[in-house]
Amino acid sequence: MLKKTGWIFVVAFQSFYVGISAFAQEAGQMTVTADANNSPSFMNVVSSGGILGIILWLAIFFTSIACVALIVDAFLTVRINKVMPPTLVTNVQTAMEQGDVMKALQHCEEEECPVANILSAGFSNVEEGFDTIQDAVSVAAAMEEERLMQRVNYLNVVGNLAPMLGLLGTVQGMISAFAGLANAGAAGGGALALSISQALWTTAFGLFVAIPALAFFYFFRNRASTIILTMEMHTLEEIKILRNVEVVE
Repeated sequence: MLKKTGWIFVVAFQSFYVGISAFAQEAGQMTVTADANNSPSFMNVVSSGGILGIILWLAIFFTSIACVALIVDAFLTVRINKVMPPTLVTNVQTAMEQGDVMKALQHCEEEECPVANILSAGFSNVEEGFDTIQDAVSVAAAMEEERLMQRVNYLNVVGNLAPMLGLLGTVQGMISAFAGLANAGAAGGGALALSISQALWTTAFGLFVAIPALAFFYFFRNRASTIILTMEMHTLEEIKILRNVEVVE
């Protein structure tokens, strides 16, 4: 698990570095200025908002890294073969056809996956009666569904948080820009335009993070829903056999 998590953050950081480099280059090329030689760099844009502006930029950068990491993690975990390994499904079906519940339970305990946890809950209560089995399976299925959806829902959090942070940064920059215009007078029109241009980059970058985050959120949510339905159908088919099966010691 730690090794997989490490690879996720390595890929996330590399993807983030490529994205931020391209975005920073655009910021340097597209910033409105009267004199090309005095065009502010991307770091100047970040630092122009003061302490609060820098904090907001860091928060947006963090959401971008989190977005890439969550997308990579979802590609690795929200898969039918990860939730329901074919080998486990085959072994459990074979054991249940033989009426050997303990063997089926052993196969589930040897495999760490959602469907194994659900079936284990049912097989562990086989001596308590079918109603108890159904209750145990229902509780385990609800827990596994919640765990799977939580990983996907974090993308929704990132997708909603990033543009809000960007908008806050823009509002903070606009306040500073108009405060500077009040001190500079009518001659500060060019400086005002430059300050507003710099302030709008936080909103642009927030949207840059939010759009793919929300797109992948809906993609993985639909995939997770399909997987959950398939898992529940398979689980119901397996526990139906427990109505008449006998425990083999």
